[in-house]
Amino acid sequence: MLYLGTPSGPEIRAAMSAGLIGCMTTPAQGNRVPDGAEYACDNGKFGKGWPGADRWYQWLADTVDRYGPERCLWAVAPDVPFDAAGTLAESLPWLARIRELGIPAAFAAQDGCDLLGIPWDAFDVLFLAGSTEWKIGPVAERLSREAKARGKRVHMGRVNSLRRLRTAEWFGCETADGTYFAYGPVKNLARMSGWLDELHHTPSLFSAAP
Repeated sequence: MLYLGTPSGPEIRAAMSAGLIGCMTTPAQGNRVPDGAEYACDNGKFGKGWPGADRWYQWLADTVDRYGPERCLWAVAPDVPFDAAGTLAESLPWLARIRELGIPAAFAAQDGCDLLGIPWDAFDVLFLAGSTEWKIGPVAERLSREAKARGKRVHMGRVNSLRRLRTAEWFGCETADGTYFAYGPVKNLARMSGWLDELHHTPSLFSAAP
């Protein structure tokens, strides 16, 4: 699993350039993606930093042009946090446009999205968003496994503990992100490196499941 964070200091940036962790970038972040780092593009809808659809897409196109599509893991389409119907309506017009940039498109799964229908053919990465209870629960697990069966990748947002990392790994997530590095970059980089090493050297229960 690859953990994505913001480039909070020289140690984090060096780890990103070395491929140990990935870079999560947003319209409001303003930080440069470290040399050689794989990166993903969030939209800034959760919290503060959403610049509006047109400015977001221009930022995304400029980011891909600057750092290259080959290093971009995915970009998540505009969503409405915690609102499945709103997310479906907001995301659908943008998924194809993200793909037109030569990068994978991610769809933010929210509480109740399974009841509305998942637009599987329109995206490449299932982004587990929504409430904490939902995204670590049985519906999110089932959707993750279905995504894997359909050849999609899976990402989990707001992962800031070993327990949550293990849940993401069990679900089959290739990537996860969080704000863990923001609260002590050097100390938490060392801790995260230990967690990831533990995951990488422990057989995946997910891959062993029928």
